[in-house]
Amino acid sequence: MSWRSVVIAHPAALSVSQLALQVSQAGQVARIPLEDIAALVIDHPQVSLNAAVLAACAEHNIALITVGATHLPNGVLLSYVPHSRALKVMEAQLSLSQPTRKRLWQRIVQYKVSNQASVLETANRGEALLIAAARLRALARQVKSGDPDNIEAQAAQHYFRSLFPGAFTRAQGRFYNAALNYGYAVLRSALARSLVAYGFLPAFGLFHHNEQNAFNLADDLFEPFRPLVDRHVISNYPEEPDRELLPSDKGKMVSVLHTDVRMTQHSAADGMCTVLAALDATVSSFSSIVLKGQAIGSLALPVLDHEPSLVMPEMDEAERDSV
Repeated sequence: MSWRSVVIAHPAALSVSQLALQVSQAGQVARIPLEDIAALVIDHPQVSLNAAVLAACAEHNIALITVGATHLPNGVLLSYVPHSRALKVMEAQLSLSQPTRKRLWQRIVQYKVSNQASVLETANRGEALLIAAARLRALARQVKSGDPDNIEAQAAQHYFRSLFPGAFTRAQGRFYNAALNYGYAVLRSALARSLVAYGFLPAFGLFHHNEQNAFNLADDLFEPFRPLVDRHVISNYPEEPDRELLPSDKGKMVSVLHTDVRMTQHSAADGMCTVLAALDATVSSFSSIVLKGQAIGSLALPVLDHEPSLVMPEMDEAERDSV
C-alpha cells in the first residue's frame, strides 16, 4: 500500500525513471518509488513535468494535486484505471436505498460533531471550551436519521466560534482559514483517490448533491475527518500568525496524512493507523456496506480521544423498504 505524500514547493523538473518519480531540483536528483506515493502536490508555478509523469501517476493510483494562484489546491488528477468490478460497484452505489443513505449520514454527522467536541476538550483554552464541548456532545446524541434538524450546521456554528478567537468565521481571509482549507483539500483528494480505486462514482453522494461538484461522495465521507485537520492547525499554531501560508506551513498540513488516529473498525489491536490508511479503511468499510449489505455501524470512522456514546439502531424492515 502506498504511504508517502510528496510536496514539490520549489522549482523542479519531474520525470519517471525505472518505476520511480525523479525530482531534479537545485542541481540535485531524488528518486521516489512510484508504488510508495499516495499523493503528489505540485505547489510551485516553476515545476515542469511531462506526459509520462501524468500517465505514471494514473497507473499507480497517485492523486496528483495542483495549486492555483490563491496558493490553495484547485485540482486533482485521479486514476482512470477501471476497478475489476466497476459496473457492479456503480450499480450498487446508485441503487442504495434512501433509508440506508440517511442512516449513513446520521452516523457520519454523529462522529463529526463528537470529534469536534474532542478537539475543543483538548485545546486547553479554559472552561468555556469545555462547556462548548459538552454542548456539542449533547447535540451529537440528538442527530436523527438524515439529520433533519441540521445539527451538523448548528454544531459547526458553536464549534468554530469557540475554537478560534476573534469573532472567527470560515469566510474570513486569514491564516487559520488558509491552513484549514489547504489541509481539507489534501485529505479530500486522498479520499477521492480511494473511492476511485474501489470503483465508486465520487460525484454521487449520500447527502451532498451539488451538480457542480464532482466529489460529493468524498465530501460526505470526509466530514468526520475535518476535526483532525482542525486539531492539527491548533496544535501547530496555538497563536495565529499574521501572514500567508509558507511552504513549511503547507508541508505541515500535508503531514496530517501521516499522523495516527484511532478508528471505530480496524484490524490493528489498538485500532490505530495513519490518517492515510484511515481514509482507505473508511472507503473499504463503505464498500462492504454497499456491496455486501453490512450493518451501518460497520462504517469505519475516525475517533478522537474516546468512543462517543452514540446510539445507532439498525433499520427495521418497514424503514428499509420505505423511501
